[in-house]
Order: sequence, then C-alpha cells, then structure tokens
Amino acid sequence: MKNLINASLAAAAIALVPGAHAACKGCGAVVEVKLVEQKGEASGAGAVIGGVLGGVLGHQVGSGRGNDVATVAGAGAGAYAGHQIEKNKNAKTFWRVVVNMEEGKDRAFTFQNQPRYRVGDKVRVADGKLSLR
Repeated sequence: MKNLINASLAAAAIALVPGAHAACKGCGAVVEVKLVEQKGEASGAGAVIGGVLGGVLGHQVGSGRGNDVATVAGAGAGAYAGHQIEKNKNAKTFWRVVVNMEEGKDRAFTFQNQPRYRVGDKVRVADGKLSLR
C-alpha cells in the first residue's frame, strides 16, 4: 500500500512540474491588435499628369510675362497636387494581430477588417490561419 501511495504522489508531482506537459503545436496568445495606416507611395505619374494639367490651366491666365509665371506656377502646383493625390490613393489601412507562440516566436497576421481577436486570447494557428482555441 505504501508503494502505491508513493507511486501516486510521484505521478502527481511529475504532472505539476512546469514543462512536463507537451506544448500545444501551433498554439499561442494574442499580444497585440493594432490598426495600421500605411502611407501610399507615388510612382511619379500623378506629379506628371498634375503638372501638365496645372500648366495648361495656368497658361489660361494673364498675358505676356504674367502668362509665363502663371504657367510655371500652375505646373508646380499641379505637380504637387497630383503627387499627393496619387499617394493618398495608394494608402492602405489594415489590422495586424501579433501572436506570441508557445514555441517562443512571435507571428503577425493581417486582416482587412477589424478582427474578433483581443489581447490575451488563446489562439491556434493551423494551415496559416488563426482561430480561437
């Protein structure tokens, strides 16, 4: 009977030792949920188109030397406006969820819409997809 009690106590002690449990493969906890606003980049096409349009419009103003100044000013203002419009058009907004995996690495997942995950949620990654566990 004494051996049975000792064996039971030993088994219980092993079960309580940290790290004695097999790690959940693909499991982790959400450590960050963040809205990311990524600024757009411009290729230069917006500036060229804006510059041409601005120059044409500026050329319609005044005559003589004033016309030349208006053309150059219109081209510069149009180029700047076209550049900014193109950058704004190419901007992206998305959600990033960072998960601290039980294996010790962090993984980031992106979503187009606000995800249902919250900091502290226990999650599992299977086939590259995130789900609550």
